[in-house]
Amino acid sequence: MAAKSPITVAHGDGIGPEIMDAVLKILDAAGAQLAIETIEIGEKVYKKGVPSGIEDKSWESLRRTKCFFKAPITTPQGGGFKSLNVTVRKSLALFANVRPCVSYHPYVRTTQPSMNMVIVRENEEDLYAGIEHQQTDNVVQCLKLISHTGSERIIRYAFEYARANGRKKVTCISKDNIMKLTDGLFHKIFDKVAKEYAPAIETNHLIVDIGAAKIAAAPHIFDVVVTENLYGDIISDIAAEVAGSVGLCGSSNIGLNGAMFEAIHGSAPDIAGKGIANPSGLLNAAVMMLQHLHQEKVAENIHNAWLRTIEDGIHTGDIFNPQVSARRANTKEFADAVIERLNHAPRFFKPVVFGEGGTIKMPEVSLPAPATKKLEGVDIFLHWRGQGAVEVLAGQLKSLSNSLKLSSIDSRGLLVWPDAASKTEAGDHWRCRFTAANDTAPVTQEQIIHLLQSISKAGLDCVKTENLYSFDGVRGFTVAQGQ
Repeated sequence: MAAKSPITVAHGDGIGPEIMDAVLKILDAAGAQLAIETIEIGEKVYKKGVPSGIEDKSWESLRRTKCFFKAPITTPQGGGFKSLNVTVRKSLALFANVRPCVSYHPYVRTTQPSMNMVIVRENEEDLYAGIEHQQTDNVVQCLKLISHTGSERIIRYAFEYARANGRKKVTCISKDNIMKLTDGLFHKIFDKVAKEYAPAIETNHLIVDIGAAKIAAAPHIFDVVVTENLYGDIISDIAAEVAGSVGLCGSSNIGLNGAMFEAIHGSAPDIAGKGIANPSGLLNAAVMMLQHLHQEKVAENIHNAWLRTIEDGIHTGDIFNPQVSARRANTKEFADAVIERLNHAPRFFKPVVFGEGGTIKMPEVSLPAPATKKLEGVDIFLHWRGQGAVEVLAGQLKSLSNSLKLSSIDSRGLLVWPDAASKTEAGDHWRCRFTAANDTAPVTQEQIIHLLQSISKAGLDCVKTENLYSFDGVRGFTVAQGQ
């Protein structure tokens, strides 16, 4: 008998314990070789005063097993409690969120019967870095961080996933028509990596607006989608809903040294304890976990038995349809039905076969080669509610610096000085850009420090600075709208 794979299991909150018990029963019946360590996370831990929702001893288990099988949890509202999912993903460096979204027509209601796509979402960066500041009475900011290494890693993983699973197309979704540096970097790296997999894997790119619309209206045109954190969070829920039921979808969170598997739905406290929850999402997550643990045959057996159960019309209440369902099953009855169908292939759906394309090669990435970096100026953000037009502020700033030139002032990205089409004054947050006094003059850190000292002595409130650099002669900053 093969050695058992160590995993850490959390039964969660709400419906979590019910569906976890059902899924573990199926795994045991199918012969999954698992050495289970159980931990407590979620609401009870939060209420002990642990803001992360997970205790130190549980971290020890996760780092030991490197595989986390997790039921949904409840995060208490208010009180500064942190998202456990985000904490685990970042702490274990789980860079890839993988979410298959498949239609099970005609047994599960959907408007898109041919849908069969996988969304691969970057898990650690983007706006979800959680770096936010209030800068003025009127303005708060959230930093969007996109790295070369983070982008390349998730993009390579998406192509490797496609290759290993016999997928023929990878679509990149971004918003680089607006965010030209951050999303532009993601798109640029996608185009570079795509060449390594051509012509075996087809590629294309969509702006997130039309991409989300097409996922809702024509998901059959997609195979594998790779995207950034925020976009992936949004479009994966759209895709799950279009497929027919959020309750059917599982997801995996993959890192170089660990993984987490879970259903995509929440803890549903309104039906907790009633024994009617659908365990399918968590079961499909378990199938992904077994593939990760190289127990592909067990995974195939379970998934095919689940497909046969769906075909036979044994459905929980969330997907029950009198026109196609034979029996409304509770959580335990549904699990028993899957167990009864182990070693039975589906008749309508195509039986799954895992691992035909080989294993996923985990991406190895490195920092980009150092560029020639040149200081070109500085953006100084001011909290200013002075009297008069913005020309008053411009005049004051010009008088404070002899070595650097005030080039522009904008309000939330819209140029307001000089010669701006917009003369809006309704704001208290101003980005003031200083550059070299002339085309040949250098810009130094000492000049910037001197300028900041002058601004402070003048009683102006500097809330942030951002140095402006070029890299190998290419400008590493954007200009204001209207400039």
